[in-house]
Amino acid sequence: MAFWIASSPHNHNQTETSALMRLVIYALFPGIFAQWYFFGWGNVIHITLAITTVLLCEFIALSLRSNTKHIRKQLFDGSAILTAILLGICLPAVAPWWISVIGAAFAILVVKQLYGGLGHNPFNPAMAAYVMLLISFPVQMTSWQPPLSLMSIDLGFTNTLTTIFTGFTNEGYSVEQLRTNIDGFTMATPLDTLKTSINLGYTALETIQNSLYSNDMDLSLGFAFGWEWVNIAFLIGGLILIAKKGIAWQTPVSFLLSLFVCSFIAYSLSPDTNASTLFHWVTGGCMLGAFFILTDPVTGATSVKGRLIMGAFAGLLVYLIRTFGGYPDGIAFAVLLCNMTAPLIDQYTRPRTYGHDIDSDKG
Repeated sequence: MAFWIASSPHNHNQTETSALMRLVIYALFPGIFAQWYFFGWGNVIHITLAITTVLLCEFIALSLRSNTKHIRKQLFDGSAILTAILLGICLPAVAPWWISVIGAAFAILVVKQLYGGLGHNPFNPAMAAYVMLLISFPVQMTSWQPPLSLMSIDLGFTNTLTTIFTGFTNEGYSVEQLRTNIDGFTMATPLDTLKTSINLGYTALETIQNSLYSNDMDLSLGFAFGWEWVNIAFLIGGLILIAKKGIAWQTPVSFLLSLFVCSFIAYSLSPDTNASTLFHWVTGGCMLGAFFILTDPVTGATSVKGRLIMGAFAGLLVYLIRTFGGYPDGIAFAVLLCNMTAPLIDQYTRPRTYGHDIDSDKG
């Protein structure tokens, strides 16, 4: 979920919540299209399942908590739908249907409504649900398929739908067989492949070259198997949001700069065991997290200095988790850790009230 507000009393945004949510959803379209182009219909199906689930859960929760005449406006303010879309984007394309249903229900009922609804949740619902699913169902949440161009099995809409609901294609192939590319090697995300290869004693350059040449991939942007274009698409959407003043620029710029500094220093000191900055920027959920998740002021910092600090902290956390942690990406974990620190960051970075000196503010 994302809910953009301005830090009062200096700036006021009178745009309705629903209009802001629609703007963010529209900005996600380039990234969703890129996912569909490279990985098929899976994420679109999961987004649809998640939207259906969140609307049902939101209706149930609001019916128990609110006056019925206000339910329709709250139900369709776009916040729940945006949560569902963000969650559906993050799920593996051929994950079973119940993964998106459980995650969407958890995001709305536990992370959002249990804390009082929109604007009161301390954690980002989509990322909290993603982490819950990743810890609870690690096998299903790591069943990433290769891009369609590397698959030996035709995975159209019907085949994808059948696989998501039954675990097998119409021809009887399992999810594990779908993950095996034409060379007989089970595919993983670029971040996971790099981490595993380095732990096995390969250098970063050897891993990238072996993966590229064995799969006859385009060398223009590097070893990312289509993920680079997905990230570029989300970057375009994020820049549109900044241009439309839907989000503040400080958080994504600070995040990307922090990740750049950390990865550049590490790569300069040891290029054999560390990936380049470009690799970190164009793999995993980097751009999605930078522009669409960290920018939520309900669960993030709201002051200008606070946004800069939180973005830099998130970039550091992502690099540390990707390099030393047990999970290959780390965006979701970094977001939740930043959500915990946001109130403290705001406490020490919020602007002083006009006419008050520092001593009176402390008092």
